Amino acid sequence: MNALINMQGLPAFSSITPDVVEPAMDQLLQENRQTIQQLLSSQQEYTWKNLIEPLEKAEDRLSRAWSPVSHMNAVVNNDELRTAYNAVLPKLSEYATEVGQNGQLCNAYKQVAEEAGLDRAQQKLLQNALLDFHLSGVDLEEDKKQRFKEISQELSQLTTKFEENLLDATNAWSKLITDESDLQGLPESALALARQTAAQRDQEGWLLTLEYPSYLPVMTYADDRQLRREIYEAFATRASDQGPHAGQWDNTEAMERILELRHEQAGLLGFSNYADRSLAKKMARSSDEVIAFLTDLAERSRTQAERELNELREFTSERYGFDDLQAWDIGYYAEKLRQARHNICQEELKPYFPETRVLPGMFAVVERLYGIRIEETRGIDTWHPDVRFFEIRDSHNHLRGQFYLDLYARPKKRGGAWMDECATRFFTDTVDQIPVAYLTCNFSPPVDGKPSLFTHDEVLTLFHEFGHGLHHLLTTVDYPAVAGINGVAWDAVELPSQFMENWCWEKAALDLISGHVDTGDPIPDELYRRMYTAKNFQSAMQMVRQLEFALFDFRIHREYDPRRGGRIYEILQEVRQLVAVITPPAWNRFAHGFSHIFAGGYAAGYYSYKWAEVLSADAFSLFEERGIFNADTGQAFLREVLQQGGSRDAMELFVAFRGREPEIEPLLRHSGILGP
Repeated sequence: MNALINMQGLPAFSSITPDVVEPAMDQLLQENRQTIQQLLSSQQEYTWKNLIEPLEKAEDRLSRAWSPVSHMNAVVNNDELRTAYNAVLPKLSEYATEVGQNGQLCNAYKQVAEEAGLDRAQQKLLQNALLDFHLSGVDLEEDKKQRFKEISQELSQLTTKFEENLLDATNAWSKLITDESDLQGLPESALALARQTAAQRDQEGWLLTLEYPSYLPVMTYADDRQLRREIYEAFATRASDQGPHAGQWDNTEAMERILELRHEQAGLLGFSNYADRSLAKKMARSSDEVIAFLTDLAERSRTQAERELNELREFTSERYGFDDLQAWDIGYYAEKLRQARHNICQEELKPYFPETRVLPGMFAVVERLYGIRIEETRGIDTWHPDVRFFEIRDSHNHLRGQFYLDLYARPKKRGGAWMDECATRFFTDTVDQIPVAYLTCNFSPPVDGKPSLFTHDEVLTLFHEFGHGLHHLLTTVDYPAVAGINGVAWDAVELPSQFMENWCWEKAALDLISGHVDTGDPIPDELYRRMYTAKNFQSAMQMVRQLEFALFDFRIHREYDPRRGGRIYEILQEVRQLVAVITPPAWNRFAHGFSHIFAGGYAAGYYSYKWAEVLSADAFSLFEERGIFNADTGQAFLREVLQQGGSRDAMELFVAFRGREPEIEPLLRHSGILGP
């Protein structure tokens, strides 16, 4: 049996050492190549049974082997594992391009696509596969195929290097505070975390880092403006030519080269630019449609965003006699304004969101919506002692899926929050495989023996990632390539995740997911009222910030010109002039840490968050009409969206659930955007 996988069980994480990675993956790649060669040489007439099914088995085996390695590289990174991971990346890229450019295999797929009696999921899988063949360059001449392959390999290495630089730059900075008065304004929870972080590194005092649970409280609460500026600069210049580690892990060349190669590869396939190439597998029909969508939202939001910023300026001037509002002041004074206007802050809510209440409460919410049951299983091999493991069972007690939960921030762990696949649902006459997911966050760990306390924003993040997890875990599609999140249009894949966030604002759901850490008491009605009233505080400023990211991403890919280069910060500045109300300092290097587009799957696709938010707000509006725990509506969403995975077009699934195409008004209403 291959050293990385056990076909009967879960990954044996404690046995996955760097020295076994490359030999094990080499073995699997060789076996897969032999499988493809044998299948193509032994058949004259290709069918689902004699071609697609054995190929799906081979690809699933490869995916299941690489998944724990890739995941560990993200969550327990070290030099040895990184070296092994990077050694395999070009081999995987070469294999993927080789398969995608195999003309004989493509023709075999075309033959199977003509087979009678295929169900809709099988038809969609074949349709997607044929598009993938085209997007892999199967139609190109040999010299262009070779160039396509070279570009794919280099891009794989560059995007990984981008992520490594960002991780190293994040880990490199810390600041030890030895006088507590320098941290005036920070809540006790942030101080306790800083003390604990220092102690874990054998230091005395309070240690600040660029991990988000440390960074955010400083930016929100620290009275020391110079401290806020210092940590802001360190965070905003990570992996760049600026800041305290200027040039040490600089992503500048990688970013330029990534844009250059994406543009060249899109051109090889006949696209004008990479943005057009990215839309080949999305709901949006053209780049003009995307730009129009984002511009329309900006026009609806900017006037209100300007008004919100002016209110903040007036408040700081009148209340504090302070008129020099800089980027490192916005969060601090915005929190002061929130407290003055709504008499509420995130810290006041944290005691009501202990992990011990939020997690079982979240499970109770989805149990009521979908009729499922979630239970923890102990004794499972994991990559870190903090990781927990859960099983999902349906109303008939059938095991539907399993997931790992890794909640806390720590050194050597990639920032942010995400869901990823460990195994995908796969059922045939000879395979019986349930889906398994990784759910990863970067929240504050338990401090001083108490359970971890979440901010409400962190609760939203947890629900968001769990929404992705449910999409992956509750699918009833039997073929991995279109099961769960696979095969779903990228600008629709955020629908189930953003959809789940809505319950974090509903009193009936909050009574399940909240309870005071000491007394267990639910959030008092008066506190809930203040919390809900503050829901859309500075919502237009937040909206235009996300639109800034989305337009920047789309434009640098749409407008790339080989003669002029990426023009990354030139275009970012143009976008800010159009939509932004806050201009950061000239030395800010936001793009150098924008891993979503330079190292993740969101290149020319960051707009997907807003696109899918339209879908999710409109989908939730049906629950608003019928009741947020209406069982029939929950079953309809389960049946028409979550269970279907990528087996049908996203718009078709949405219409099947909602009864019509999506409308933008629910998003504007939920966001408190009043229009121009």
